[in-house]
Amino acid sequence: MKSNILLFFILISFKAFSQKVFSVDYSSQADINVFVTEYESQSDLKVFKLDYQSQAKGNNGLWFFVRYESQADKKVFFVDYESQSDLKIFFVKYKSQAGWRKKKKMYLLFR
Repeated sequence: MKSNILLFFILISFKAFSQKVFSVDYSSQADINVFVTEYESQSDLKVFKLDYQSQAKGNNGLWFFVRYESQADKKVFFVDYESQSDLKIFFVKYKSQAGWRKKKKMYLLFR
């Protein structure tokens, strides 16, 4: 019985932190306003775009952009100015580079 309860909470935690993202057209539709920085050092989170949805696990900057809003865990709107953003991200070239630079913003991607 205890192991079943533990397994249940482990499965829920994976779902709670997955990062399937949908880019919306208007700020009012978004859960998070995101600004893409020019330099890694200016970002809160370094993001790697995944090719497969099954790889989008954990709150660690591995994002999969879904085709439909209903599939997303978080809806984001890309703003033009840093001052409009909740989260600043930098897109990295390699999966191993993804991750949080400033962990105080991690709560924004909790489901």
